[in-house]
Amino acid sequence: MIEPAIFQRALSGKPLDFTGADFQRISQTVQRTQELLKKFNHSDQTNAQRRATLSQVVGYSVPESTEVNAPIHSDFGPHIFIGENVYVNQGVMFVDLGGIYLADGALIGPGASLITVNHVEDPAHRRDVYAQAVHIEKNAWIGANALVLPGVTVGENAIVGAGAIVTKDVPANVIVVGSPAKVLRRVKGGSKGDA
Repeated sequence: MIEPAIFQRALSGKPLDFTGADFQRISQTVQRTQELLKKFNHSDQTNAQRRATLSQVVGYSVPESTEVNAPIHSDFGPHIFIGENVYVNQGVMFVDLGGIYLADGALIGPGASLITVNHVEDPAHRRDVYAQAVHIEKNAWIGANALVLPGVTVGENAIVGAGAIVTKDVPANVIVVGSPAKVLRRVKGGSKGDA
């Protein structure tokens, strides 16, 4: 299925006019996602049933090796891209219009927020939005209640400390903490994943 042009504009980072006729497509998708997430978050489902519901939200089959715990929250839904062996803990917020990419082995801690949308600075157009993708690379770990802002890439094997606010890219194999997040040190361990 071909996505509406406004979805493609969002993924490419182009500004979106809140009052434009095609913005309605986003609103319709949001409504559908909210209905599906009610089912995901509040009904008694097996892991397989929950994965099937989440697959309806994102529009592809979520890998069996991935575990996403309820509740999760999303303001859009179809622009969450999940790899193999990903673990998402409870209470995570995905603001995914601009695209959230969780690479293989990514870990997302409870209460974390991954944000891809920002508003235009000009007060006359403040409700208009533009989006920038968030990339959580292979084996990266986002700590509890961390906030990752639009356009950020968290590098392979990197760790974002609990409560950190990540405003710029995080290099591979480092630990960042604080607000704004700053490099604390390199990740211990070797390439065998014993960080």
